Amino acid sequence: MEGTKIVKAVKKSEFFKDLNNNHIDSIVALCTPTSFETGECVFHQGENGEHLYIIADGRVALERSIDLGNRKGKITIDVLGKGRVLGCWSTILGEPHILMSTAVCQKPSKILAFKGPDLRSLMLSDKELGFNLMERFCILLRERIKAAYGAMEKL
Repeated sequence: MEGTKIVKAVKKSEFFKDLNNNHIDSIVALCTPTSFETGECVFHQGENGEHLYIIADGRVALERSIDLGNRKGKITIDVLGKGRVLGCWSTILGEPHILMSTAVCQKPSKILAFKGPDLRSLMLSDKELGFNLMERFCILLRERIKAAYGAMEKL
């Protein structure tokens, strides 16, 4: 994935859109582009997480394995497409975290990965950026919780 496509993907992502160009450039510098085929997992429930991801192209399902005694299976929490973000958010809080879902590509996908601790460092060095991203994080977290509750209601 070439540099201009990475910049465009970051600028259009739900989490980083409308940031100034200096902030975008700093975030782009953290990104590593990766490609996944249909059925491949970006990450697995139960793993230690430290990365955040932007879907530059493709579609990814967030799935959670459940065990209700005699009922076991998977539920889809949400299906995310181009511009959506996912990953281990606790890393921007400076804490280790076990991933609570598995991210499965539903079609070939191009994903931008970056380490949460690197974003945290950037946020700490620029308090305006840090505040803006934490505010966006709160909104995103609210949406993911709503999606998880919606998925549980289907059980």
